[in-house]
Amino acid sequence: MRRNKGLIVKRNSQMITLTSDWFIRYKFFNSLFLGLSVGAIFTLYSPLQPSIYSLGGIFLAVAMLIVARLYHHILNAHWFFRISLWVEVILLVAMMYFLLFPYTYQTALVIYMGYQITFVFGSYLVRAETLLLEKDTLLIRLDTAKQTGYLVGMGGSYVFYELLNHYGIEEKQAQVYDLHFLLIAIELIVIVLIFKSFKRS
Repeated sequence: MRRNKGLIVKRNSQMITLTSDWFIRYKFFNSLFLGLSVGAIFTLYSPLQPSIYSLGGIFLAVAMLIVARLYHHILNAHWFFRISLWVEVILLVAMMYFLLFPYTYQTALVIYMGYQITFVFGSYLVRAETLLLEKDTLLIRLDTAKQTGYLVGMGGSYVFYELLNHYGIEEKQAQVYDLHFLLIAIELIVIVLIFKSFKRS
């Protein structure tokens, strides 16, 4: 059984149900992560050459085109769960790589590639959540949670950087490095909430 416009999809005799309350919490923390991390991107990408952004943009456009051609197959709760989890795991691995290895051109490139891979599914995730939630009341709650999370994240990043400056940590790379401990903690919460957002029966 398959319902692209519903909350349920059947795969291998299992039903996957999207739980809206948990999903909205997940999107709040997902947007919180985005708000916290957006300022760090400029520091993370600073070693890269401009030509890398051009190549990355080409890859992103082609990959998003391929994903769009697969919509008839992946616009359901089953694939929505898989892809959402995949995106968050890639982000977690990229951040851990940044913490574990010296900050070099290669590190910046790996992080950039990780983020680009997650961006490939950006349009798909928005389309899927709209189809699966369906009701305008749920979409209102969803978008409110997303914007609130983003605003809290942006405000939190400002406070975080100001606190580091206050305690004498003014070097940008060091600030971004310290921020990643907070980002990883939030990312782990995000991954837990993804599992809570989808139920199998």
